[in-house]
Amino acid sequence: MAAVTIDSLLQNPSLLFRPKAKVLLKPPRSLDCSRNRKLPLSRGSCLCSFNPRRTIHVVRASSSETALIGNFDISSSDDILYKDIFPVKRIEKVEGKFFIRLDRSKDQHDWQLTVGCSLPGKWILHWGVSYLGDSGSEWDQPPKGMRPPGSIPIKDYAIETPLKKLSEGDIFHEVKIDFNPISEIAAIHFVLKDEETGAWYQHRGMDFKVPLVDYLEDDGNTVGAKRGFGVLSGAVTGQYRIMSQVAYFQVIYRIPSEPTLGDVGALQQFSNVLLKSEASHADSQNNSIKSKDSKNKNRCLEGFYEEQSIVKEVSVGNLVSVAVRKSPETGKVIVRLETDIPGDVVVHWGVCRDDAKIWEIPAAPYPPETTVFKNKALRTLLQPKATGNRSGALFTLDEEHFGFLFVLKLDDNTWLKFKENDFYVPLLGTSSVPGQYGQYGQSDSTSEEISSKSYTDGIINEIRNLVSGLSSEKSQKTKTKEVQESILQEIEQLAAEAYSIFRSSITTVPEEVVSETETTKPAVKISSGTGTGFEILCQGFNWESHKSGRWYMELKENASEISSLGFTVIWLPPPTESVSPEGYMPKDLYNLNSRYGTIDELKELVKSLHEVGMKVLGDVVLNHRCAHFKNQNGVWNIFGGRLNWDDRAVVADDPHFQVLMFSLILKALAIQGTFEGRGNKSSGDNFHAAPNIDHSQEFVRKDLKEWLGWLREEIGYDGWRLDFVRGFWGGYVKDYLEASEPYFAVGEYWDSLSYTYGEMDHNQDSHRQRIVDWINATNGTAGAFDVTTKGILHSALERCEYWRLSDQKGKPPGVVGWWPSRAVTFIENHDTGSTQGHWRFPGGKEMQGYAYILTHPGTPAVFYDHIFSHHRSEIANLISVRNRNGIHCRSLVKIVKAERDVYAAIIDEKVVMKIGPGYYEPPSGSQRWSLALEGRDYKEGCRPSLIILFASAIVVPFFTQKYIGVID
Repeated sequence: MAAVTIDSLLQNPSLLFRPKAKVLLKPPRSLDCSRNRKLPLSRGSCLCSFNPRRTIHVVRASSSETALIGNFDISSSDDILYKDIFPVKRIEKVEGKFFIRLDRSKDQHDWQLTVGCSLPGKWILHWGVSYLGDSGSEWDQPPKGMRPPGSIPIKDYAIETPLKKLSEGDIFHEVKIDFNPISEIAAIHFVLKDEETGAWYQHRGMDFKVPLVDYLEDDGNTVGAKRGFGVLSGAVTGQYRIMSQVAYFQVIYRIPSEPTLGDVGALQQFSNVLLKSEASHADSQNNSIKSKDSKNKNRCLEGFYEEQSIVKEVSVGNLVSVAVRKSPETGKVIVRLETDIPGDVVVHWGVCRDDAKIWEIPAAPYPPETTVFKNKALRTLLQPKATGNRSGALFTLDEEHFGFLFVLKLDDNTWLKFKENDFYVPLLGTSSVPGQYGQYGQSDSTSEEISSKSYTDGIINEIRNLVSGLSSEKSQKTKTKEVQESILQEIEQLAAEAYSIFRSSITTVPEEVVSETETTKPAVKISSGTGTGFEILCQGFNWESHKSGRWYMELKENASEISSLGFTVIWLPPPTESVSPEGYMPKDLYNLNSRYGTIDELKELVKSLHEVGMKVLGDVVLNHRCAHFKNQNGVWNIFGGRLNWDDRAVVADDPHFQVLMFSLILKALAIQGTFEGRGNKSSGDNFHAAPNIDHSQEFVRKDLKEWLGWLREEIGYDGWRLDFVRGFWGGYVKDYLEASEPYFAVGEYWDSLSYTYGEMDHNQDSHRQRIVDWINATNGTAGAFDVTTKGILHSALERCEYWRLSDQKGKPPGVVGWWPSRAVTFIENHDTGSTQGHWRFPGGKEMQGYAYILTHPGTPAVFYDHIFSHHRSEIANLISVRNRNGIHCRSLVKIVKAERDVYAAIIDEKVVMKIGPGYYEPPSGSQRWSLALEGRDYKEGCRPSLIILFASAIVVPFFTQKYIGVID
């Protein structure tokens, strides 16, 4: 098992990452505590057992290309064609100690439970109590007087208390819980959580239980001194304690250093008790619960100290160095690869002939320890270097190859790539190609650009100083006219020099090409999964909108107002006749007279929305449909109207609207019944309130494509919001969208996130993976509502856990972190909020949620109820910031802070935003930020842009007041 010293990790905090930790608990080791009831370790002593310390070298780029970068020897000779250093992450196991101690408090009256951990991290004790007479395994919250400072209640059953170091030199993070032994509390229950990784530390798969009474059964999760007989507690004394487990309990007995005849008799009596323990256990337990008074009288606490080893997986940074040169003797291309990854490292490698990067096996010679893998690639074991903790290999290749491809194999289950892709090293034309991935390599052209930029920046600063000095009132009084003219001449010369540098940095384009480019402006590319990429969606209804009977007309009256706020797309409610008034139980798909209004009113509304520049989405329910008639078996699965389908249109495994068993019986009896040709099994999850449509049937798909085309033509819809897409395969959606050619489409894929002990897990990759899988099945033709981001925002804002807003790779933790262009972010809709309130956003935190989604990539959606509320002006301001700065669905996010009480990010280097009560200020320096807007626990700021106007070779620098960002 590889281990990393804690010291080296703390000295290199940049090499610590935050994956979801995997935790292994070793069997507990009980210690002798009779000599000293305190912790048998002095402060500052270390319980951690690690391998010898290994230095991890941090590489920093130098302004001048040196022969040595970090500890990697990269030659600076003239024949080097390419060089770069790639940072990589791998998982190592760190081992530490976790202890539990029960002892008297300092006043010797109360008792104290201490829980501590020696591993670094943000540790939280998630705990509760059980009371006398409680049954089952549920927890209760402890009395307020028992809760340590900094504790936070979790619903009505638990408390979360952070572990802290008592002093700077402490090894352990710990928490102390004081309690009165004469109370109604029977046991303290807890699990330990690493807040940085979201990992839970349990005891044999259950919570830890510390019993405070003598009669509790051991369910396998009890720690400490477990007793079955209160009458024996304190009966004998001595220096040592023997713990032996019989039946359901442990008996504690102390043997004097020199046993007497009386002690031998006591041991014989105790032995008889053990032999009768199983038979008397039930009676002892019944007698022990007669009354609360007797329980407290029989309570006899016994101090203990118990520790366990914890193995935690953390992400550690290493480096891979690559250099390419051409041999002047042979004309061959030589690739040198080195790494500081310890242990055996195998390079799985090949070459490619073009940009397609298709792997091929090159011709020999190969490095030592090379084998062929399935005639597709080569595998080479890197050889240790004589000096330093490094290994490497030399690869000799023909000049004809375009690129060198590789991945690193550490063991059968561990492969290292670079940013989720194969490592790629260019071979042809490498002299003009700088390092493409590594952050440390720098080409000559890049150096020149930086050099010229620094030079022009110096010129601009000099001009600014001269202008400031010339324009100041004091200067105008003291300087003569000749001096002022001299300064102006100097400014003009500097401006001419800057203009010359500027012109030389611009690629010269023939005049005829320029004129042609100016006259032919490329159109914005439209995709049904993204629209233009700059869309902002308004949900144009709530759960009660149908009740007026004239919603279409009410919305028409607000069309101009909604458009003026900056929305580009509006989502309208389901238009079809429906069994439910809200429209989500459609019946006759071609009957568009609904509770929201008539078909003519709908057409009028759509026309008005188009006139104010908005695109319109229709809410289409394709997963299920309510039938008009019963079949012969009394099941509602025969449809009427223009789409008069029979029961072949219903999936075979719908438990409420199928006659599958009856059909099977008929077939078994060789009877030709009316149930032959039924639908196939569902390609998704069933919706239990209406017959689920079988989209594998050709006639169903044909009819639905015609219906969507009719809606586009007849009503004027521009795109679709697709209801309950969990119910059918995304490939069918692709078919429907390619047929109806929408401007924009988004699916509702809503299922539960991952929870442990009722608390949301930090890692929600499995949840967002299911949404991404559906989007992928549509071939990206549709986006999906980012339910993952909504759920994480709930926990982050409600519990003040803003660290949740960064995943293990430092990216947004929802779909927006994996496939931002297809993520439709939202905080509320007609199901989660409104009068339904199935999953209402934390009250009072709405604007923090909108500050997040309206500044981040993805396509943000705003709920109607929030638009027409006291949030309206703040939402409008956020939309304005987004639009003015061109934030779009693919914008880049740099998370700069994600801690317990604050989250901050920079988007496209234009906008900086912060939410949460904690402190954050954007970086100073060349980027100057100005506050754009702020609200309760959020702020948005912007950076004024430096504008340089070239006129008569005079440079006039000035700062605009245009707000382009967000800060707190």
